[in-house]
Amino acid sequence: MTVVTYKLETFEGPLDLLLHLIDKAEIDIQDIPISEITDQYMDYIHTMQELELDVTSEFLVMAATLLSIKSKLLLPKPPVLDMDDYDMYVDEDYDPREELVQKLIEYRKFKGIARHLSEKEWERSLIFSKEPEDLSSYVPSESANPVQGLHTADLIAAFKRALRKAERRTVVARIHRDEISVKDRIRQVLTVFEKAGSGSRLLFSRLMHEDMQRHEIVVTFLAILELMKMKQIVCYQERVFEDIVMEWRGDLRVHGLSDAEIDY
Repeated sequence: MTVVTYKLETFEGPLDLLLHLIDKAEIDIQDIPISEITDQYMDYIHTMQELELDVTSEFLVMAATLLSIKSKLLLPKPPVLDMDDYDMYVDEDYDPREELVQKLIEYRKFKGIARHLSEKEWERSLIFSKEPEDLSSYVPSESANPVQGLHTADLIAAFKRALRKAERRTVVARIHRDEISVKDRIRQVLTVFEKAGSGSRLLFSRLMHEDMQRHEIVVTFLAILELMKMKQIVCYQERVFEDIVMEWRGDLRVHGLSDAEIDY
């Protein structure tokens, strides 16, 4: 038993099938051998019917059209008849294939355009895009111009008014700073030790207060250094950066300091 295998391609319509047969046979579309193409077309239709495939009406219409064109080409042309009132002529250049050829040319054109668009669709499908986002938050904001709409004359007038107000507000005052000498500060420190008693110990921070100014702190520190120099007190720290401990080693004679010992 001989097994025959059929492999039928899928066509979108009868014109698509005709173009396939023409391209396969490498035939000039302007000069179609209608007999050969009709035979191939009918073989395809018979094959579809044998395989019990659904043959649409448009394929059958095209088959009838091809058979009609084939029969017209096979039949002889009618003779020219001369009449008394009018002449009946037969166009010798008439080709029954012309209408079909024009349809095939137009179909091939649109089929090429469809193939090109399909390729573009495939290329575009390989590109992945991201949904648009609101990037307004990344746009640098421009601060409003505070002098927008003002002219140079307006700015000059405002500047003159500011100068007149500044002249009325200007008050010159002289501030005299109360200065204290190292000698007076030594006497104050001795007074503190006198109140604490003989052999007492004091912290350097006790001689400070919140309202003390910078020059007063410097004078106090110089007074402590002078007392250490005169061997009246001994200073030390229990640990690094801790408060300075001052220990009295003198005789607490507050008024016993000579004016010549300290002259600043």
